[in-house]
Amino acid sequence: MINREWHLVSRPVGWPKPEDFALVETEVPTPGEGQVLVRNKYLSVDPYMRGRMSAAKSYTAPFELGKVMQGGAVGEVVESNAEGIAVGDHVLHFFGWREHAVMDAKHAVKVDADAAPLSTYLGVLGMTGLTAYAGLLRTASFKEGDSVFVSGAAGAVGSQVGQIAKLKGASRVIGSAGSDEKVKLLVEEYGFDAAFNYKNGKVSDQLREAAPDGVDVYFDNVGGDHLEAAIGSLNQGGRIAVCGMISVYNNTEAAPGPRNLARLIQTRGRIEGFLVGDHYDLQPEFVAEVGPWVASGRLKYRETVVEGIENNLEAFLGVLRGDNTGKMIVKL
Repeated sequence: MINREWHLVSRPVGWPKPEDFALVETEVPTPGEGQVLVRNKYLSVDPYMRGRMSAAKSYTAPFELGKVMQGGAVGEVVESNAEGIAVGDHVLHFFGWREHAVMDAKHAVKVDADAAPLSTYLGVLGMTGLTAYAGLLRTASFKEGDSVFVSGAAGAVGSQVGQIAKLKGASRVIGSAGSDEKVKLLVEEYGFDAAFNYKNGKVSDQLREAAPDGVDVYFDNVGGDHLEAAIGSLNQGGRIAVCGMISVYNNTEAAPGPRNLARLIQTRGRIEGFLVGDHYDLQPEFVAEVGPWVASGRLKYRETVVEGIENNLEAFLGVLRGDNTGKMIVKL
């Protein structure tokens, strides 16, 4: 049997180009003792993957050239040599960017296809959901009555941040997005109090208009002018949780930092970056609280689904462009 998988063949400079990647045909691997063979059904593409394409020192190892890349995936076990996992079980794992994967059983987490659609374990009930939960509640120390600003608010993480803040008693939730359609979605479906299209004017001006009384929490997915605007609108004791800075991921030169960092002195503000991997202890609490919200429809989510392993790269580039609404998923 033939297995198709995506390899990184050269490290992108600036925006990734198709020639930096190759869709390679290999033989379907055979599982050894204590391993399982999984046929992937859904693959995740996420902004952080751009960083792993660089050789620069970071919080995790870069993708290796000439080898298959990695990412979140959900699939069905088609062969098992491990106790506790049977053929037909569905598992969540980190061996995406390929049709079939062999892994040690300890790296496969069983998920219930009857409890929720399989794709949600990559998004609203998966890593992106936990990112939103941990970043807002732990890193940003959200408390009832806070005013919250979220950039990239129509994305997989941002859309959950805003909704969780509302469900937990935020006084006001403001979001930014890259189209008028997404702005409408934030207000009419996700329940944001205000939203704006960052392409329609200066971010700082639009934020001041949307949050005339300032913001207590800023959840940063974008960086750049959004971060500077948030610092400018930060209330005393305000907190900024830095999840991502997608606006600079493809820069070939260092981007200038916010020009108003001195304002953090005046506001006694705090800015802190975080990685979801440091907060997996919150997973049981996250599932227990967010799961019922999703099941009842109180927390809504969107997915942008791309069909076919051959379109995995285009789906990833779409995330960098902001083409997705909610979680970008590749269905095999």
